[in-house]
Amino acid sequence: MEMGSQSPWKLPAIDFTKPELKPGTDHWDSVKGQVKKPLKSSILENVEAQSRTFWPQGNTSFSKTIQSFAKGLTELSQMIRRMILEIFQVEKYMDEHMESSECIFKIMKYKGPKTGEVQVGLEAHTDMTLVTILCQNEVKGLGLQSSSTEEWIDWIPSKDAFVVIIGESLHAWLNGRLKATYHRVMLTGDKPRYSVGLFTVPKPGYMIKAPEELVDEAHPLLYKPFGYAELLKFVVSHKGRHNRSGFEAYCGVKN
Repeated sequence: MEMGSQSPWKLPAIDFTKPELKPGTDHWDSVKGQVKKPLKSSILENVEAQSRTFWPQGNTSFSKTIQSFAKGLTELSQMIRRMILEIFQVEKYMDEHMESSECIFKIMKYKGPKTGEVQVGLEAHTDMTLVTILCQNEVKGLGLQSSSTEEWIDWIPSKDAFVVIIGESLHAWLNGRLKATYHRVMLTGDKPRYSVGLFTVPKPGYMIKAPEELVDEAHPLLYKPFGYAELLKFVVSHKGRHNRSGFEAYCGVKN
């Protein structure tokens, strides 16, 4: 099995680090234009609980480092989603969108398969999230599928970059304006692959429903309103697991 096609496609790189990147400024509009092109919580408690798994007495230094990192990723998620809402001219839902979401921070390890043959570390899938942000060590493995050509693009790890993935919940909220990204992990060799992810998801009890401004004759409603917790229960059920897209099966208007 090949790691991926030798595709000329590359993931777009966008710089969000400039201090002058503020809503309403020329620089904000410039970066928002870059975001537009490729488009054609309780973190504190979670981190402390995870640290006690490895250090029963706690590890303050580790916890503070992870909390600071997660805070930065949360701000990046908010910035990206703010730009997306502006691009599709649904800014009036900004406060509701931000207040109805929360972030989950995860640290993940994939063991090296100890073979020169490529092995599946994580099968191709889409996330049920609004947005997923990933960062990893130097071990390759992450592949993303182009929504236009369906070619697989192998991500070349960089310590200075993150991968931003659109999830099914945002795809549904935007009534299909953005597609959820299929991605996978393919591994080879002996070294383990470490990855950290910030998963921005709808809060419990919030019903995901496309704004009326994004539904018209050219863009008929694609998905019925749904709750995130109920969606997750379905996609991990027997029926959900045996669908290429458990998401479509659960809330698609045609189903």
